[in-house]
Amino acid sequence: MNHPEAYHEPVMVQEVLEGLQIRKDGIYVDATYGGGGHTRAILERLGAGGKVIAFDQDESVRAHVIRDERLIFVPESFVYLKQFLRYYHAIPVDGILADLGVSSFQLDTPERGFSLRYDAPLDMRMDRRREHTAADLLRTASEAELHRLLEAYGEVRNARTVARVLVQARAEKPIQRTGELVQLLEPLIRGNRHQYLARVFQALRIAVNDELHALESFLRQAAEVLKPGGRLVVISFHSLEDRIVKQFMKGADATQATQSHAVWRMLTRKPLQPTPAEVKRNPRSSSARLRVAEKLSLPS
Repeated sequence: MNHPEAYHEPVMVQEVLEGLQIRKDGIYVDATYGGGGHTRAILERLGAGGKVIAFDQDESVRAHVIRDERLIFVPESFVYLKQFLRYYHAIPVDGILADLGVSSFQLDTPERGFSLRYDAPLDMRMDRRREHTAADLLRTASEAELHRLLEAYGEVRNARTVARVLVQARAEKPIQRTGELVQLLEPLIRGNRHQYLARVFQALRIAVNDELHALESFLRQAAEVLKPGGRLVVISFHSLEDRIVKQFMKGADATQATQSHAVWRMLTRKPLQPTPAEVKRNPRSSSARLRVAEKLSLPS
């Protein structure tokens, strides 16, 4: 199997490094290691006393982790951020990065079921230790639940109709492959075909991996483990994630300040986007939105 980094070009590397304001002796978290590109760039800025703690729940990443004594790799989801930082005596940290996109490596591995370009099993689990796949979800969710998640997680315009069609189809036979799902959706497509199908796939993927709840948990923990003056950098790829990140950094989470004794100074009034040159080089970066906030102390 090829190295994930060959598949996954890290997005907005310079903007990430500027956002984190790397100190040579700092401790940094890459909450979504992926192909390791962002971690490698951070390590290049660190001195001998610096450290990166990287998280990734995808087992395909583990065999390709950069060998560097300054790197600790945690083969788990970033929802365990605080637990593992405490275990490694790494609290507080100087900066945290999360790149929330599905990696190109995952998209280009057909059997993972993330891409609508291949006919493959409907899996979509980021962590294959999870019990339930997208096929399981389509088999067991009620019509009302399918309607809700398609509307909430995919912003699918005719979500009610899609849910009804899926439930009628599974009564005949289980929907187990991406190709079968696409075939059922074809007559229902509204607007741009690729965008429409991508929204349905996105909704299923978010539901299977409980991504939005995981993001909210991660952000709350990030507030607790960052030192005052530390930076939080988050790259999101769709409006649902970006909205959660934006509201969090603006302090809209009412419990955030009281629980973590922290408030944020948002450093990106509008999210940063890839340059035209980067989008040309890496078309998958086109929807990336990067936000940066600095943790400030509250009087105790």
